[in-house]
Amino acid sequence: MKANSKNIWIAIIGLIILMGCSRSEERDSRSTAEVVYQKATNSMEGGNYRNAANYLEILTSSFPFSNQSKQAQLDLIYAYYRSGGFESAVDEARQFEKENPTHPRVDYALYMRGLSLFEGQHKYYHDFFNVDLTKRPPVKTEESFSVFAQLIRRYPNSQYVEDAKQRMVFLRNRLAKYENHVARHYMERGAYVAAINRAKYSIEQYNGAPATVESLRIITESYEKLGMTDLADTAEQIYLANIPQDLPETTSLEEKKPWYKFW
Repeated sequence: MKANSKNIWIAIIGLIILMGCSRSEERDSRSTAEVVYQKATNSMEGGNYRNAANYLEILTSSFPFSNQSKQAQLDLIYAYYRSGGFESAVDEARQFEKENPTHPRVDYALYMRGLSLFEGQHKYYHDFFNVDLTKRPPVKTEESFSVFAQLIRRYPNSQYVEDAKQRMVFLRNRLAKYENHVARHYMERGAYVAAINRAKYSIEQYNGAPATVESLRIITESYEKLGMTDLADTAEQIYLANIPQDLPETTSLEEKKPWYKFW
């Protein structure tokens, strides 16, 4: 009987100790999450975004249910973006949107995803070798345009809408330029009907973009090559009516430098 009583008391004391340890660990976890987040914040404030990203990765993976976790996810998107990790920023933003579809900051995640795709197209060596990015397949350009469009449609009152609209203007013109490059390639190969169709697609899809004036010129020249003079004359009249008044006809119809001009 005495042995049984002793065993019961040992069990009770053990439970008390375990409960105490559990609470202590819980406090330590909260404390550690706060410390890690503060270190990440300090790194970002100091401009060390790579270091901040390292701390935030630790926080989001080791303390996913902490009070700091959601904000850390958003901060991690920004830290990746500022440190040049555009693909990581896109992946993290997409993950945040998937896990938090009703979160009030989804508009920010969308904006940062579009922005990372927008800037991630340009590499340092593009300037060095004078690479014309408008001649490359615009996969990220199209995706960035689509993400910004989604932001504007879903969150029309978001503070990021105006900037997104300005970037879409540039992206739209870049996409139109790419279509013109393809159309010119068809012309060089003598595929004038294909050139006309591609130029028409540029006008239909990116109506209002400065590059669509060049699309009209391609259509005019293609009809001339095909001997379809009536259609060529009509296309030329439309083309001449759309040439910017402040640009001589002999100059290139390249778009003026956009408001931010990365390259």
